[in-house]
Amino acid sequence: MTRHKRVWLAVPMILGLAFVTASCGGDDEGGISATLADFSITLDPNSAPAGEVTFDVTNDAEQTHEFVVFQTDLAADQLPTDDNGDVDEEGEGVTLVDEIEDIQGGSSESLTVNLDAGSYVLICNLPGHYQQGMHTSFSAS
Repeated sequence: MTRHKRVWLAVPMILGLAFVTASCGGDDEGGISATLADFSITLDPNSAPAGEVTFDVTNDAEQTHEFVVFQTDLAADQLPTDDNGDVDEEGEGVTLVDEIEDIQGGSSESLTVNLDAGSYVLICNLPGHYQQGMHTSFSAS
């Protein structure tokens, strides 16, 4: 076989391999990166396609936090609260999806949830943490 024919045979194989690698996601595809700090939640990215979504949660703080997912059309800082200012997890306008409780400082955990298309708010609902800014918006489309 001539060198020219070998090159033309290799091109479709290389393109096919590139397509399979991209379809499988490669090493950089993963969940939504969620970083908890005192007192913030940062997401990367802050949206995903509807369906199964995994949040890879890292607590960069020294103290314990939690990670709570609510479906809601309310703004992140407008969730219903109790008399102490903590989010009423059964309050009007919010639906609790799932949560990770007691994430120790310096540790990481993952949470996989099935999200319908819509708006979500992610919070830490330990006493006082929501009021201090531990909330962020997320959307699934």
